[in-house]
Amino acid sequence: MNKIVDSSIITISKSKSILSGLTNDQLTNTNIPPYHSCVGTHIRHILDFYQCIFKGLEQKHVDLIDRERDLNIEQDCDCALHNVDSVIEGLQSLISIDPETRIKVVDDLGQGKIEIGYTIGSLLAQANSHTIHHYAIISYILDRLGVVIKDETFGYNPTTPIPNVNLN
Repeated sequence: MNKIVDSSIITISKSKSILSGLTNDQLTNTNIPPYHSCVGTHIRHILDFYQCIFKGLEQKHVDLIDRERDLNIEQDCDCALHNVDSVIEGLQSLISIDPETRIKVVDDLGQGKIEIGYTIGSLLAQANSHTIHHYAIISYILDRLGVVIKDETFGYNPTTPIPNVNLN
């Protein structure tokens, strides 16, 4: 489980470097088309996903629809940073759990709620990929806002062939 947890911590920690360089106005700016979402909603959504996992692990029943949607995370960089730290602490507590432990996950794939069999390892791997996907959207928004991201791998899946990526 260490590699899964370590990878997740590395990925979610990238939120800290982004949030620490933003103002609350940049975090909440919804002027970028086509979706007019903001960095804050994506960060909040990522953190909600992890909180659903932590909330349901003891019962081995994770409901990915039952999200908190705390607007303070969307609107306040300090609040978001505090919640990123909480997720990192939660991930660290999972290091000794067997990644093959079976759990049930409730989600809506577009046709209503369904329950799916997972392992804890597969759910954490999904959460990590989900985070990277939202980082790509955040990267787009920040680029349009003129905010430079120093981490050239932000928003790129580790399997993306870097020589084929235009990082400019």
